[in-house]
Amino acid sequence: MIKFIENEPFSPVQYMYEVEKVLFKGKSPYQEIIVFESPDFGRILVLDNIVQLTEKDEFFYHEMLTHVAMHVHPNPKRVVVIGGGDGGTVREVLKHDTVEKVYLAELDKKVIEVSKEYLPFVACAFDDPRLEIHITDGSEFIKEAKDIDVIIVDSTDAIGVARSLYAEEFFRHVKKALKGDGLFATHSESLCFHKDVTIEIQETLKKVFPIVDLYSIPIATYPGNWWSFSIASIKYNPRKPQRPPVKGLRLYDAEVHTWSFLPKSLYERIMNKTLHW
Repeated sequence: MIKFIENEPFSPVQYMYEVEKVLFKGKSPYQEIIVFESPDFGRILVLDNIVQLTEKDEFFYHEMLTHVAMHVHPNPKRVVVIGGGDGGTVREVLKHDTVEKVYLAELDKKVIEVSKEYLPFVACAFDDPRLEIHITDGSEFIKEAKDIDVIIVDSTDAIGVARSLYAEEFFRHVKKALKGDGLFATHSESLCFHKDVTIEIQETLKKVFPIVDLYSIPIATYPGNWWSFSIASIKYNPRKPQRPPVKGLRLYDAEVHTWSFLPKSLYERIMNKTLHW
């Protein structure tokens, strides 16, 4: 059986997967796209030789990226998803009956097309009438957005080509696009391998938003495993969900919401850079 070795340039380790069958391999104007079958992880999406999701554990990432902010907001109606062309975050957002409109700003149309054909377990909500797809740069799209309740960035690595989605200028456009009680969420890399990047994202968000926090979960197929998410709020305490969990979830619930946030003493030691590894 052939092997796929992940070429993650920002990781000190390499992951190797057995490949039963390559379902798609091609290039868009932006990146190489591969989808293959693995006996252990099911279907796997790879962009530029970096694993983006696996069928086995993608719900860990998509549910936690999406539902923390969505449940902190008491009545999210208008949502923007930047990136996430595979459809997983959109799928989770649309589980909320309160949602009236979702704007997906995805740069690479080919990711959407490939996901629809080969990854139906994530790309299953693209036909929802509440969804409006924009093939565009998310950092440009957000400049024109307004009256948004929740904005979620589902990008590739924060230390790679998606760096502009973690800049102070982008965060200021995000805040401007949000309503007065809006929330923002993004992944912020591995606390094991990229702690300095996580801290930088937190510090940059704090220049823009009055309330910023950090939560995490283990994700087996992301290098470093201890994966972090940054959340910013204009009004609400991110640690306190405002609504009971929506139906159809596998991981997220109210207890997981609370559990996922770092203990405040640990958070302070990380941010103060007094905890070293």
